[in-house]
Amino acid sequence: MEIYSNNRQGWSIFLYFCMYWAICESFRYSVPEERKSGSLVANVLKDLKLDVKELSDRRARLVSEDTKQYFQLDPHSGDVLLKDRIDREALCGQKDPCVLLSEIVLENPVQVHRIEVEIEDVNDNSPQFSKKEFLLEMPEQTPLNTRFPLEIAKDADKGENAVQNYSISPNNHFSVDVQNRSDGSKYAELILQKQLDREEKAQLFLILSAVDGGSPKKTGTAKIVIVVLDANDNAPKFHHSVYKVKLMENCLPNTLVTTVNATDRDLGSYGDITFSFSQLPDNVARSFKLNKHTGELTVAGIIDYEENTKHEISIRATDGGGLSAYCKVIVEVEDRNDNAPEVTLTSLTSPLPEDSPIDTLVALFRITDRDSGDNGRTGCAIGKNLPFMLKTSENNYYQLVTQQSLDREKASEYNITITATDRGSPRLTSTRIINVQISDVNDNSPVFEKSRYEMQIRENNIPGLLLGLVHANDLDTDQNAKVTYSLLPGKVSDQPVSSYVSINSETGNLYAIRSLDYEQLKDFQVTVRAVDSGSSPLSSEVMVRVVVMDENDNAPFILYPLQNGTSPSNDLVPRGAEAGYLVTKVVAVDRDSGQNSWLSYELLKATEPGLFSVGAQNGEVKTMRAINKRDSLKQKLIIGVRDNGSPPQSTSTTLSILLVDGFSDPYMKIVDIPKEEGVQEEDRNLTMYLVICLAVISFIFLVSVLVFIAIKIQKRRKFIETSTLNFPVGPNFPEYCGDVDAGSLSRAYNYEVCLAGGSLNSEFRFLRPLFPVFSVEPPHKKEESRISSSQEVSSHAAEGQLMNQVRIQLTSYC
Repeated sequence: MEIYSNNRQGWSIFLYFCMYWAICESFRYSVPEERKSGSLVANVLKDLKLDVKELSDRRARLVSEDTKQYFQLDPHSGDVLLKDRIDREALCGQKDPCVLLSEIVLENPVQVHRIEVEIEDVNDNSPQFSKKEFLLEMPEQTPLNTRFPLEIAKDADKGENAVQNYSISPNNHFSVDVQNRSDGSKYAELILQKQLDREEKAQLFLILSAVDGGSPKKTGTAKIVIVVLDANDNAPKFHHSVYKVKLMENCLPNTLVTTVNATDRDLGSYGDITFSFSQLPDNVARSFKLNKHTGELTVAGIIDYEENTKHEISIRATDGGGLSAYCKVIVEVEDRNDNAPEVTLTSLTSPLPEDSPIDTLVALFRITDRDSGDNGRTGCAIGKNLPFMLKTSENNYYQLVTQQSLDREKASEYNITITATDRGSPRLTSTRIINVQISDVNDNSPVFEKSRYEMQIRENNIPGLLLGLVHANDLDTDQNAKVTYSLLPGKVSDQPVSSYVSINSETGNLYAIRSLDYEQLKDFQVTVRAVDSGSSPLSSEVMVRVVVMDENDNAPFILYPLQNGTSPSNDLVPRGAEAGYLVTKVVAVDRDSGQNSWLSYELLKATEPGLFSVGAQNGEVKTMRAINKRDSLKQKLIIGVRDNGSPPQSTSTTLSILLVDGFSDPYMKIVDIPKEEGVQEEDRNLTMYLVICLAVISFIFLVSVLVFIAIKIQKRRKFIETSTLNFPVGPNFPEYCGDVDAGSLSRAYNYEVCLAGGSLNSEFRFLRPLFPVFSVEPPHKKEESRISSSQEVSSHAAEGQLMNQVRIQLTSYC
């Protein structure tokens, strides 16, 4: 049952290979030796049943099993040609037949056809003897018909071209008889036909001729000198005519093979026996040595099973009287596992595209082992964790194919170690490394070094100034990794992006095309695209934010007092004001930002230097001491405003202050005096009239402002959309102002400045609605003696205060 199961398994494997491979056939051809290079051996198209085009398309190759390639295949005609001249004797020696094995390998699908080319022998060698002269000593009483084996003639040719016959020159004593050896070669034996007589003739001279069977026949000759010895009537005798010995290959020198024994019944010198080789081939002379006294046959050189599996050695025993006996020693060489498997690469695809599909053929190779039996049976494996696998084919062929997807960016090449192991004891292993390069395909998009870029540039820059660099890396190689940069279309302040920046397509450098103004444009964004140069190019995009940095290029602008060239208003201060009295407040802004907009105030010049002071941070003008009667009625102050930029910029304004008597400031801190009922009623009536007048004036002014704004918007719509902060146009006003940061005013709010011509006090209130609700509270009770004058002055002050309020509100709104 076990045998049946093994047979069944073998048939299954055979059927599997027949299904996977085309059935391989062996073709046998022959060619005579000594043909010149390029000679035609055969045409394989008919045997392969292919046409020339299919032979070329399937990448037909002729692979020799030997290390040297003796034949070549012309894929355009199917001719098998000689690559070099072949000497059969040098190639095969005495081996017959002399066959060179090659294989034709076809791909898509893979087929292997075995070709056996027999090298035919031609008669190009003459028979030769090892010596020109041979000496034979024969006792005179040698019996008739005694045979004397003669030295064999060597002819490198085989078959009919080898030695076919021997002959000797005519004589009265000897004839020659031709014998066959076990290997088919012929040798001659000299037969004594007539009794020798030393006294009649002590020496005989014969010419031995060896003739081959070629056409024309070739002959080799040697001279035989026969010395007739004195009577020795007993010849040596071997114990065995044939000795058979088994010897393991690669045994050490001086290893004893066997000992041959011979005896002679004669006494004295006629009984002394010496041993020697007879008909000694070259390989025996190299491999063995014989002790002439003891008959011990030992190893002298290398015993290689792969070269000769059996040695046939002829040994002669000669006594002192010249009589000889012959025996044969047959040495059978046993195989030892001394040859490691050899890996022969037939086909290799390198570089291999990284998008190759699974099961793509990468390499085709063969494993051979010169040993026999289990020593010559081999197995094959490759390293682990590789995207490749092995498939077994016939005739010890293996296919290396892909089993996973490849990624050049992870591994650009593979050094695949093929390990071949035989089944001998001990097992021998050999390795071969196959280098497979992985070629690139465009499967990676460019990747920017940052997910978002931010670049800074100072305003008022020179056009063409370098903003910064964007860089993208592509994991591919060559053209697939060559990245070019471009700007995507977009808008910046209703202008194309290309009118603000440009990019170097090769380096990714971003340049500013125009000079930028921080007060008009604080920052903007552009989109950069990186595209590789592969077939079906891939791209990626990144956002670049360009931040404009402020420079101190704007001088402070004074909001109050107004610098419009009209008659300046006078600030009224009562002569009864004490030290620390708030006279007015200088309000200024700066279109710059940051520390460039941090403003400081200082008093540059004054009519009375010690009378007034200015707050360095808030611009408040206050009295430094109480006002007395000696102070001049008109006071003029020059106040400077300077920013904190580098270098700083400054401006100045002039304040006119009138010192008045009898002026009541509603904001001054005074003592409340009770009033009479009539006076209070009169104050309430006056307050009502003032409120009615204020409401009418505000309504008329509001209607005028709305009509004016509507006309302006229609005429200058585009200008208003791009501007950031506008001021009324006047002789000393800029047409518009930008946003201001820390230390400046925001356009989301306005200033309310309550001023009165000739008033005793001024006050600023911030972050109030555009049109505040004014309320006039009844004045506190005062002394009766000041009621009439107070009411008259308060009426004029309220009217002046209202007009100034309206004027400042208009300025703030515009």
